[in-house]
Amino acid sequence: MPPEGRAADGEPLLRLDAFLPYQLSIASNAVSGAIARSYESLFGLKVPEWRLIAVLAETDGLTQQQIVQRTEMDKMTVSRAAQALAGRGLVERAPDGRDRRSRMLTLSPAGRTLYGEIAPRALALEAELMTGFGAGEIAALRAALARLKQAAEALR
Repeated sequence: MPPEGRAADGEPLLRLDAFLPYQLSIASNAVSGAIARSYESLFGLKVPEWRLIAVLAETDGLTQQQIVQRTEMDKMTVSRAAQALAGRGLVERAPDGRDRRSRMLTLSPAGRTLYGEIAPRALALEAELMTGFGAGEIAALRAALARLKQAAEALR
């Protein structure tokens, strides 16, 4: 009989349910899915569209490339989100004075209003999600996630 955690040939046995990267992915999908359903049903927004609105609310006047860097979404996802939001009149696109091929994105007045409606709900969802966690646990989780992200970036 092989030892615990080993296959018959002695190789380490990967148990997916105990594999931390898998657990993180599943947890992330569950959290994102719950929040996405809320944004979609209440505001007709997909997660990338909400992220684009949120980042523009923090720093108005960004290029799509800058949004890619800030959100770590791929270029195509940012482009589709920007087009969808511009089509709804929530984002305005203007030529970038430094690069003719690039566009500066800003929230329109309607986009700012929508952000003002969503942000408090997003914070309430976060608070509901974290019910049962103490302040120290939340701080530790944030710190652990930052360290994991750093470690993953170092592997690239």
